[in-house]
Amino acid sequence: MKLLFFSLLFQSLLIMERVDHLYSCVREGGDILQERGCGQSMSEVPEGFEMPEVAISKIRQSASLLVTRDGSTGVEILFCHRVSQMPSFPNFWAFPGGGVNQFDRDTAEELSYFPKGEDGSALVALMREMVEEVGWAPSEDGLVMVSSPVRDLVVEDGNNWYQLVDDGQIPINPEGFQIISIRTTPPLTPMRFTNRFFHLHDSNPPTPTHPNGRSEFDEFCWLTPKQALEEWIDCRMRIPPPQITLLRNIISALSKNEGDIISAMSDMATQPQTGEHRIEFAPGVECVPLSTYTLPPATHTNCYIVGNLGSEYIVVDPAAREKSSLEYLERRIRAVEKLGGRIIATVFTHKHPDHIGDMEAISRIYQAPIWASEETLETLTTSESLKVLAEGDTIILGDKTWHVLETPGHCPGHLCLSSDVGMITGDMAVMVGTILVPPSDGDMEKYITSLERIRDEKPPMLFPAHGPLSPVPEKLLERYIKHRNKRHALVFEAVKNGLSNISEIADYAYKDTPEAHPFLKTDQTLSHLLAHERRGDVVHIQDKWYLAE
Repeated sequence: MKLLFFSLLFQSLLIMERVDHLYSCVREGGDILQERGCGQSMSEVPEGFEMPEVAISKIRQSASLLVTRDGSTGVEILFCHRVSQMPSFPNFWAFPGGGVNQFDRDTAEELSYFPKGEDGSALVALMREMVEEVGWAPSEDGLVMVSSPVRDLVVEDGNNWYQLVDDGQIPINPEGFQIISIRTTPPLTPMRFTNRFFHLHDSNPPTPTHPNGRSEFDEFCWLTPKQALEEWIDCRMRIPPPQITLLRNIISALSKNEGDIISAMSDMATQPQTGEHRIEFAPGVECVPLSTYTLPPATHTNCYIVGNLGSEYIVVDPAAREKSSLEYLERRIRAVEKLGGRIIATVFTHKHPDHIGDMEAISRIYQAPIWASEETLETLTTSESLKVLAEGDTIILGDKTWHVLETPGHCPGHLCLSSDVGMITGDMAVMVGTILVPPSDGDMEKYITSLERIRDEKPPMLFPAHGPLSPVPEKLLERYIKHRNKRHALVFEAVKNGLSNISEIADYAYKDTPEAHPFLKTDQTLSHLLAHERRGDVVHIQDKWYLAE
């Protein structure tokens, strides 16, 4: 249940929809890798490969609690620190909460004084999670601590919550809970949630505590909304994207209501904000997921609008081609301009078509020169002015300096942009899956070297071209490097053992993944063989592969 909650906050990184026969699970040291072509353009698909239909998962329901108290410098919000061992969004500060299950829906129907429908189910789930995560229950007299033995029963099995309520061992009081925002996970992961953010104010709540045994939180803190936002802007505190826009809204509501939290939250609850909002992966890094024609399970390419509020911006990989994506991109650009921002350049990480949009249509949204590597610029037909980016170049945006890194391998001329907030990595590494290295123009050894180079840069976070951000780059990159090196060695071992037909070599190299798609594993085996050939380790003679003499 705890892991489900953070799916709604872009933390559904563990649960992945499987596209039939497109990719297969590869277990290496307990990690799961997906053999598929995330972010690959149609020109990279192996001949004979048919694109499968993408299964659209049902959006689930969840809830989280923004609880406030009276502080010495103003109203304060409770933040909970995710332990570093958590597989999704470790070391982020978040709100307590969780996913809604059928038990919560059934319970809400039993409790006549709860709201009906999804609002009531979400409130039941939230109260149950409050007991588990912080040890609280809402009573007629405000928040109270639940006894340790009772809490242990709920932690052991959430279904015990209702019986303990019915027995009078856990008080419940729905009064005071208000829905102030409803957010749906953007299309960054296969698992998506519609989350209801509830507010509850208690002037002097009890101190939150951790449950016995393993907990997903290891620290609690109370901060005013302005303090929390400042900590995030200064990169001293990581906060999930939905909570950043929520903090901005709360600050605005408090300002309009002279600091009165009850009035401010009542205003927000009158029309809870829903729909589209800014997706801020980090200070000055807005993600704009644009629908593109790319290999499943990816359905979108992440465009990034980079820059400080009211200053100069660059737009990275505006891949919009279809009408809805172009309209979405235009709304996000207009929002930047409304706050005084100015687009100074369009930057492309590489030349693959699922990264470069309809430039004629985009030029009607905004005009700016195009900056990219020489290899990428050679493929563009545009009236915009062009500038070559190369290793060592810098882009200064307000108080942030972004450094250009040449990272070839996946594609010639592939670039990354690095700053102290993180690295925009294009098609180098993604949280869901691995990246194909096309035999046509890719280079497996250069790709592995580029992965090692990014790892050695020690970026605090990765902002990839597909899917959610990577909060622990070293772990992700080590997994990629280990996976590619292992496959590279197996391909050479197959040839060394006398196998010469590429299908036989592919079967040998992928013997630990018998369900790997035959076209994709052959395609990637060829990339490995070509890399070995460039090194002089193998030779290619009449469609056969042999050890070099």
